[in-house]
Amino acid sequence: MEKDYRDEFLKNITGSFDFEEPDNGHEQRFLAKLNKAQGTASISQKKTFWWKPLSIAASIVLAFGIFYGINNTEPSVDERVAKISPEVSNVQFHFASLIQEQVKALEAESSPETQKIVADTMDQLKSLEMDYNKLEGELLKGGNSKLILSAMITNFQIRIDLLNDVLNQIETIKNLKNYNDENFTV
Repeated sequence: MEKDYRDEFLKNITGSFDFEEPDNGHEQRFLAKLNKAQGTASISQKKTFWWKPLSIAASIVLAFGIFYGINNTEPSVDERVAKISPEVSNVQFHFASLIQEQVKALEAESSPETQKIVADTMDQLKSLEMDYNKLEGELLKGGNSKLILSAMITNFQIRIDLLNDVLNQIETIKNLKNYNDENFTV
C-alpha cells in the first residue's frame, strides 16, 4: 500500500521539476533582502574578474611551453653520433652491455680483501668513460672520423680488458685466501 502511494506521487510530479537556473546575482539579492528584513548590515562582496584573464594567459603560456618543449628537443650526443656513423651505435650498444655485465660481476665479487682493487678499477673506468665522451665530442666537431671511431672502439676494448684482468686478479686472491685458510691450523 505504501509503495503504491509513493509510485502514484512520483507519477503525479513527473515533469513538474524546475531545472532553470536563477539569474546572475540572485544569491546577493536574496542575502540583501534577508539582511534588510533582519536588520543586519551585510558586507558587500566585490566582484573580481581578474582571475579569468589570468587563467587564460596561464593556459596560453602552458600550451606554448609544451609545444616548444616537444618541437625543440635537441638530439642527444648518442643520437648525433649515430647519424654520423650508424655502425658506432651498434658497436657501442654491444660493448656497453658487455662492460655493464662485467661491472656487475666485479661488484658481486667485492669483498674486504678486494675492496681496494674494485674501487681503483671503478675510478679507472670513470676516467676511460670521460675519455670516450671527449672522443664523441671530437667526432661531433667534425674531426677525422675514421681515426676517432678507431679510438672509441679501442677505448671500449681497454675497458673490457681492464675488467677481465681485475676479475682474474680477484679470482687469484680468492684462491690464495682459500689455500691459506685450508693450511692454517689452530
